[in-house]
Amino acid sequence: MTPSPPVRPRVALFVTCLVDLHRPSVGFAAIRLLEQAGCQVEVPRAQTCCGQPAYNSGDRATTRDIAAGLLDAFGGYDYVVVPSGSCGGMIRDHLPHLFDDDPNTKVRAEALGARTFELVSFLTDVMGVTSVPAAFAGSVTYHDSCSGLRELGVKQQPRDLLRGMAGLELKEMTDPEICCGFGGTFCVKYPDISVRMVDAKIRDVMATGADTLLAGDLGCLLNMAGRLSREGSAVRVRHVAEVLAGMTGEVAAIGAPKI
Repeated sequence: MTPSPPVRPRVALFVTCLVDLHRPSVGFAAIRLLEQAGCQVEVPRAQTCCGQPAYNSGDRATTRDIAAGLLDAFGGYDYVVVPSGSCGGMIRDHLPHLFDDDPNTKVRAEALGARTFELVSFLTDVMGVTSVPAAFAGSVTYHDSCSGLRELGVKQQPRDLLRGMAGLELKEMTDPEICCGFGGTFCVKYPDISVRMVDAKIRDVMATGADTLLAGDLGCLLNMAGRLSREGSAVRVRHVAEVLAGMTGEVAAIGAPKI
Protein backbone atom coordinates (compact mmCIF):
# COMPACT_ATOMS: atom_id res chain seq x y z
CA MET A 1 0.00 0.00 0.00
CA THR A 2 1.39 3.40 -1.00
CA PRO A 3 1.74 5.69 2.05
CA SER A 4 -0.17 8.97 2.08
CA PRO A 5 1.85 11.81 0.54
CA PRO A 6 2.97 14.72 2.71
CA VAL A 7 0.99 17.94 2.52
CA ARG A 8 2.10 19.74 -0.66
CA PRO A 9 4.86 17.22 -1.44
CA ARG A 10 8.13 18.45 -2.92
CA VAL A 11 8.32 16.83 -6.35
CA ALA A 12 11.26 16.78 -8.75
CA LEU A 13 10.28 16.55 -12.40
CA PHE A 14 12.56 14.29 -14.44
CA VAL A 15 12.07 15.93 -17.82
CA THR A 16 13.63 13.18 -20.05
CA CYS A 17 15.88 13.77 -23.04
CA LEU A 18 13.18 13.46 -25.70
CA VAL A 19 10.86 15.89 -23.93
CA ASP A 20 13.70 18.37 -23.46
CA LEU A 21 14.90 18.17 -27.07
CA HIS A 22 11.72 17.44 -29.03
CA ARG A 23 8.61 18.25 -26.99
CA PRO A 24 9.11 20.71 -24.08
CA SER A 25 5.34 21.22 -23.93
CA VAL A 26 5.06 17.79 -22.30
CA GLY A 27 7.22 19.02 -19.44
CA PHE A 28 5.09 22.13 -19.00
CA ALA A 29 1.93 20.00 -19.11
CA ALA A 30 3.38 17.73 -16.42
CA ILE A 31 4.13 20.74 -14.21
CA ARG A 32 0.58 22.04 -14.66
CA LEU A 33 -0.92 18.68 -13.70
CA LEU A 34 1.34 18.27 -10.68
CA GLU A 35 0.63 21.79 -9.41
CA GLN A 36 -3.11 21.24 -9.89
CA ALA A 37 -2.71 18.14 -7.71
CA GLY A 38 -1.16 20.25 -4.94
CA CYS A 39 2.53 19.51 -5.46
CA GLN A 40 5.48 21.86 -5.10
CA VAL A 41 7.34 21.18 -8.35
CA GLU A 42 11.01 21.72 -9.05
CA VAL A 43 13.13 20.84 -12.09
CA PRO A 44 16.69 20.02 -10.97
CA ARG A 45 19.11 21.69 -13.37
CA ALA A 46 21.76 19.01 -12.84
CA GLN A 47 19.61 16.20 -14.25
CA THR A 48 20.80 14.32 -17.31
CA CYS A 49 19.72 11.27 -19.29
CA CYS A 50 18.37 8.32 -17.29
CA GLY A 51 21.13 6.22 -18.86
CA GLN A 52 18.88 3.85 -20.77
CA PRO A 53 20.56 4.14 -24.23
CA ALA A 54 23.95 3.27 -22.75
CA TYR A 55 22.41 0.55 -20.59
CA ASN A 56 20.61 -1.09 -23.52
CA SER A 57 23.82 -0.98 -25.54
CA GLY A 58 25.75 -2.83 -22.82
CA ASP A 59 27.84 0.14 -21.67
CA ARG A 60 27.47 -0.38 -17.92
CA ALA A 61 30.38 1.90 -17.00
CA THR A 62 28.80 4.95 -18.65
CA THR A 63 25.39 4.06 -17.27
CA ARG A 64 26.82 3.81 -13.76
CA ASP A 65 28.43 7.25 -14.08
CA ILE A 66 25.12 8.71 -15.23
CA ALA A 67 23.30 7.00 -12.38
CA ALA A 68 25.68 8.41 -9.79
CA GLY A 69 24.88 11.90 -11.06
CA LEU A 70 21.15 11.25 -10.82
CA LEU A 71 21.48 10.17 -7.20
CA ASP A 72 22.97 13.56 -6.40
CA ALA A 73 20.58 15.58 -8.58
CA PHE A 74 17.42 14.03 -7.18
CA GLY A 75 18.34 13.64 -3.53
CA GLY A 76 16.14 15.28 -0.92
CA TYR A 77 12.84 15.26 -2.81
CA ASP A 78 9.69 13.50 -1.62
CA TYR A 79 9.07 12.12 -5.10
CA VAL A 80 10.58 12.04 -8.58
CA VAL A 81 7.96 12.12 -11.34
CA VAL A 82 8.64 11.19 -14.97
CA PRO A 83 6.35 11.73 -18.01
CA SER A 84 7.73 8.47 -19.43
CA GLY A 85 7.27 4.88 -18.34
CA SER A 86 10.51 3.99 -20.09
CA CYS A 87 12.70 6.38 -18.08
CA GLY A 88 10.68 5.68 -14.95
CA GLY A 89 11.27 1.95 -15.30
CA MET A 90 14.98 2.54 -15.86
CA ILE A 91 15.34 4.54 -12.66
CA ARG A 92 13.13 2.35 -10.51
CA ASP A 93 13.96 -1.16 -11.68
CA HIS A 94 17.40 -1.10 -13.31
CA LEU A 95 19.52 1.62 -11.71
CA PRO A 96 19.91 -0.14 -8.33
CA HIS A 97 21.49 -3.21 -9.98
CA LEU A 98 24.30 -1.07 -11.35
CA PHE A 99 25.58 -0.88 -7.77
CA ASP A 100 25.30 -4.52 -6.72
CA ASP A 101 29.00 -4.36 -5.78
CA ASP A 102 28.55 -1.15 -3.75
CA PRO A 103 26.00 -1.73 -0.98
CA ASN A 104 25.96 1.84 0.32
CA THR A 105 25.29 3.37 -3.09
CA LYS A 106 22.79 0.64 -3.91
CA VAL A 107 20.72 1.66 -0.87
CA ARG A 108 20.60 5.22 -2.25
CA ALA A 109 19.64 3.95 -5.69
CA GLU A 110 16.87 1.76 -4.25
CA ALA A 111 15.55 4.72 -2.26
CA LEU A 112 15.49 6.85 -5.42
CA GLY A 113 13.68 4.09 -7.28
CA ALA A 114 11.06 3.77 -4.55
CA ARG A 115 10.32 7.52 -4.82
CA THR A 116 10.11 7.51 -8.63
CA PHE A 117 6.75 7.35 -10.43
CA GLU A 118 5.39 7.69 -13.94
CA LEU A 119 3.35 10.90 -14.17
CA VAL A 120 -0.22 9.62 -14.54
CA SER A 121 0.37 6.79 -12.09
CA PHE A 122 1.64 9.33 -9.56
CA LEU A 123 -1.38 11.57 -10.02
CA THR A 124 -3.89 8.77 -9.54
CA ASP A 125 -2.16 6.25 -7.28
CA VAL A 126 -0.29 8.63 -4.96
CA MET A 127 -2.08 11.98 -5.11
CA GLY A 128 -5.56 10.48 -5.48
CA VAL A 129 -6.51 12.51 -8.55
CA THR A 130 -9.76 11.20 -10.05
CA SER A 131 -10.49 13.94 -12.58
CA VAL A 132 -8.90 16.90 -14.34
CA PRO A 133 -10.53 20.27 -15.14
CA ALA A 134 -9.55 20.20 -18.81
CA ALA A 135 -11.91 19.23 -21.64
CA PHE A 136 -11.13 17.77 -25.05
CA ALA A 137 -13.36 17.87 -28.12
CA GLY A 138 -12.75 14.70 -30.09
CA SER A 139 -12.01 11.00 -30.02
CA VAL A 140 -8.75 9.42 -28.87
CA THR A 141 -7.12 6.01 -28.77
CA TYR A 142 -4.46 5.09 -26.22
CA HIS A 143 -1.27 3.08 -26.84
CA ASP A 144 0.16 1.19 -23.85
CA SER A 145 3.92 1.73 -23.92
CA CYS A 146 5.87 -1.40 -23.04
CA SER A 147 7.88 -0.18 -20.05
CA GLY A 148 5.03 1.78 -18.51
CA LEU A 149 2.70 -1.19 -18.80
CA ARG A 150 4.99 -4.09 -17.98
CA GLU A 151 7.43 -2.52 -15.52
CA LEU A 152 5.31 0.13 -13.81
CA GLY A 153 1.77 -1.19 -14.14
CA VAL A 154 0.39 1.83 -16.01
CA LYS A 155 -2.77 0.70 -17.76
CA GLN A 156 -6.06 1.82 -16.25
CA GLN A 157 -4.86 5.09 -14.72
CA PRO A 158 -4.72 7.19 -17.92
CA ARG A 159 -7.95 5.68 -19.20
CA ASP A 160 -9.81 6.56 -16.00
CA LEU A 161 -8.76 10.21 -16.26
CA LEU A 162 -9.44 10.40 -19.99
CA ARG A 163 -12.92 8.92 -19.68
CA GLY A 164 -13.80 11.61 -17.14
CA MET A 165 -12.93 14.48 -19.48
CA ALA A 166 -15.79 16.47 -20.97
CA GLY A 167 -16.12 16.02 -24.74
CA LEU A 168 -13.61 13.17 -25.02
CA GLU A 169 -14.47 9.79 -26.52
CA LEU A 170 -12.04 6.92 -25.95
CA LYS A 171 -11.88 4.38 -28.77
CA GLU A 172 -9.75 1.35 -27.91
CA MET A 173 -7.47 -0.43 -30.37
CA THR A 174 -7.79 -4.16 -30.88
CA ASP A 175 -4.28 -4.64 -29.46
CA PRO A 176 -3.33 -1.51 -27.47
CA GLU A 177 -0.63 -3.42 -25.56
CA ILE A 178 1.36 -4.50 -28.64
CA CYS A 179 4.76 -2.80 -29.00
CA CYS A 180 5.04 -0.01 -31.58
CA GLY A 181 8.51 -1.17 -32.62
CA PHE A 182 10.49 1.76 -31.20
CA GLY A 183 12.12 0.07 -28.21
CA GLY A 184 14.83 2.71 -27.75
CA THR A 185 17.86 1.38 -29.60
CA PHE A 186 15.87 -1.61 -30.94
CA CYS A 187 14.62 0.43 -33.91
CA VAL A 188 18.24 1.23 -34.80
CA LYS A 189 19.54 -2.30 -34.40
CA TYR A 190 16.62 -4.02 -36.13
CA PRO A 191 15.03 -1.44 -38.47
CA ASP A 192 13.23 -3.92 -40.71
CA ILE A 193 11.49 -5.60 -37.79
CA SER A 194 10.74 -2.23 -36.23
CA VAL A 195 9.06 -0.95 -39.39
CA ARG A 196 6.86 -4.04 -39.64
CA MET A 197 5.82 -3.59 -36.02
CA VAL A 198 4.94 0.09 -36.38
CA ASP A 199 3.05 -0.61 -39.60
CA ALA A 200 0.85 -3.09 -37.74
CA LYS A 201 0.39 -0.62 -34.92
CA ILE A 202 -0.73 2.29 -37.06
CA ARG A 203 -3.18 0.05 -38.93
CA ASP A 204 -4.71 -0.73 -35.55
CA VAL A 205 -4.73 2.97 -34.66
CA MET A 206 -6.45 4.01 -37.90
CA ALA A 207 -9.02 1.20 -37.63
CA THR A 208 -10.38 2.77 -34.44
CA GLY A 209 -11.49 5.89 -36.31
CA ALA A 210 -10.06 8.05 -33.52
CA ASP A 211 -8.94 11.58 -34.32
CA THR A 212 -5.96 11.50 -31.94
CA LEU A 213 -3.42 8.94 -30.77
CA LEU A 214 -2.19 9.23 -27.18
CA ALA A 215 0.54 7.52 -25.15
CA GLY A 216 2.71 8.23 -22.13
CA ASP A 217 6.10 7.78 -23.81
CA LEU A 218 7.44 10.28 -26.31
CA GLY A 219 9.69 7.74 -28.04
CA CYS A 220 6.68 5.62 -28.98
CA LEU A 221 4.77 8.71 -30.05
CA LEU A 222 7.55 10.03 -32.30
CA ASN A 223 7.88 6.61 -33.91
CA MET A 224 4.16 6.25 -34.57
CA ALA A 225 3.76 9.88 -35.64
CA GLY A 226 6.49 9.47 -38.23
CA ARG A 227 4.87 6.38 -39.71
CA LEU A 228 1.38 7.91 -39.68
CA SER A 229 2.75 10.94 -41.51
CA ARG A 230 4.46 8.78 -44.16
CA GLU A 231 1.17 6.97 -44.73
CA GLY A 232 -0.66 10.27 -45.18
CA SER A 233 -2.86 9.74 -42.13
CA ALA A 234 -4.72 12.67 -40.57
CA VAL A 235 -4.54 11.16 -37.07
CA ARG A 236 -3.02 13.65 -34.63
CA VAL A 237 -0.48 12.46 -32.06
CA ARG A 238 -0.23 13.81 -28.51
CA HIS A 239 1.36 12.92 -25.20
CA VAL A 240 -1.40 12.08 -22.74
CA ALA A 241 -0.16 14.82 -20.39
CA GLU A 242 -0.89 17.49 -23.01
CA VAL A 243 -4.52 16.37 -23.26
CA LEU A 244 -5.02 15.98 -19.51
CA ALA A 245 -3.53 19.42 -18.90
CA GLY A 246 -5.66 21.06 -21.60
CA MET A 247 -2.60 22.17 -23.57
CA THR A 248 -3.45 20.79 -27.00
CA GLY A 249 -4.27 24.22 -28.41
CA GLU A 250 -0.89 25.68 -27.49
CA VAL A 251 1.38 23.56 -29.71
CA ALA A 252 1.15 21.59 -32.95
CA ALA A 253 0.59 17.83 -32.76
CA ILE A 254 3.62 15.57 -32.51
CA GLY A 255 5.09 15.01 -35.95
CA ALA A 256 3.19 17.98 -37.42
CA PRO A 257 5.13 20.57 -39.40
CA LYS A 258 6.68 23.26 -37.24
CA ILE A 259 4.95 26.63 -37.65
